[in-house]
Amino acid sequence: MLEVKTQLPVMEHFYTVQGEGAHSGVAAYFIRLGGCDVGCVWCDVKESWDASAHPSFSISDIVSWPVNAGAKTVVITGGEPLMYDLGPLTFELKNAGLHVHIETSGAHPYTGHFDWVTFSPKKFKAPLLEVAQQAHELKVVVFNKSDFAWAESFVSQVNEHCQLYLQPEWDKQELVLPLIIDYVKQHPQWRISLQTHKYMNIP
Repeated sequence: MLEVKTQLPVMEHFYTVQGEGAHSGVAAYFIRLGGCDVGCVWCDVKESWDASAHPSFSISDIVSWPVNAGAKTVVITGGEPLMYDLGPLTFELKNAGLHVHIETSGAHPYTGHFDWVTFSPKKFKAPLLEVAQQAHELKVVVFNKSDFAWAESFVSQVNEHCQLYLQPEWDKQELVLPLIIDYVKQHPQWRISLQTHKYMNIP
């Protein structure tokens, strides 16, 4: 059982515009929790991995950030946010009238109360079926050709209403984006997700 914590390590938090997936272009307050044991070699926030390197904040402090910013949507990300029991935090965020989203690899048990679950499985640590079944959005990062078949392996795990996205790994996009375009044309149940925040040069 996950330990219920009254404080959580936070690497960073900021109000920006969601750059990826189904809610791309929507204003959102991001809360990036510290700590990750998935270990993606191409991770662009490796500094998030060590939870002890980041300060801990109370749930009331964390909730105050998006409220004071006037945000309507909060995205809990990481690191790997499901390393923690997110029930208490998400309960208070929703009590404050916020729409609560999560971005997770699904490698830890599902906890919390969410309006939107982005399930982004990684090869480096197997995801749990219980998380896949909660997903509103399956978002697979494509690093090489083998990732297409790997992405398809999760379609049977998510529900029939889950949106399917393929996203090029940023540093390999010149190589893999043309492959993704061709794949989506041949398999139109999939959509393309781009990291538009990087094009816009925002967090």
